[in-house]
Amino acid sequence: MKFSETKLKGACIIDIEPRGDDRGFFARAWCRKEFEDAGLDTRVAQVNMSFSKEKGTLRGMHWQVPPHAEIKLVRCIRGALYDVIVDLRQDSPTFLQWIGVELSADNRRVLLVPEGFAHGFQTLVDDTEAYYQVSEFYAPEAEGGAKHNDPAFGIDWPLQVTTMSQKDANWPDFNPEQSAISIATSRG
Repeated sequence: MKFSETKLKGACIIDIEPRGDDRGFFARAWCRKEFEDAGLDTRVAQVNMSFSKEKGTLRGMHWQVPPHAEIKLVRCIRGALYDVIVDLRQDSPTFLQWIGVELSADNRRVLLVPEGFAHGFQTLVDDTEAYYQVSEFYAPEAEGGAKHNDPAFGIDWPLQVTTMSQKDANWPDFNPEQSAISIATSRG
C-alpha cells in the first residue's frame, strides 16, 4: 500500500498496489503491519457500510467526541463519491481547513480520517456504496455534526444536493468556541 500525506496532519490517502496477471489483480486492502510501519493506528472496532441510491446524496458532516473519537478508513466499493474532511482540532495549524478526495470503485482509494475531524461525502453517481473501518464503537451520545454548507468550513461540493437526511439538514452551524471541549482528541 502507498500512504500519501495530505495538507491536514494525520489525514492520508491510501492507494493499493495491485499485482496483476491475465486473471486481473490481487492487492492488500489493509495490513496491520504496513499501518504500524507508517505510524498509523490499527484498531478496528466495527465495519460500516452505506448505500445511496441517488447521485447528489449528501451524508455529513459528522464526528464523535472523546472518549469515543473515531479514526475512519473510508473507501467506495461501488460507484463514486466525493469524500470531505474538516480539521476541527482547535490547536492545529490547519484548524477549519478541509480537503476533498474522489473515492470510487475504479480508483480503489481509501481516505484515512483522523480523530478530531468532521467527515462527510456526496455521491457522484447513482447506486454508490461506501465501506468504513472505524476504530471505536458508535456511541450516539458522543455524536456531533454541523451543516454541510456551514460558512465556517466553506466546502465546495461538486454537485447540487439531491438527498439528505433530516438529521443532517438540521445540524447547527459549527461553533469554534466549543471545539476545545467537543472536538479535542483523547490521544493527542
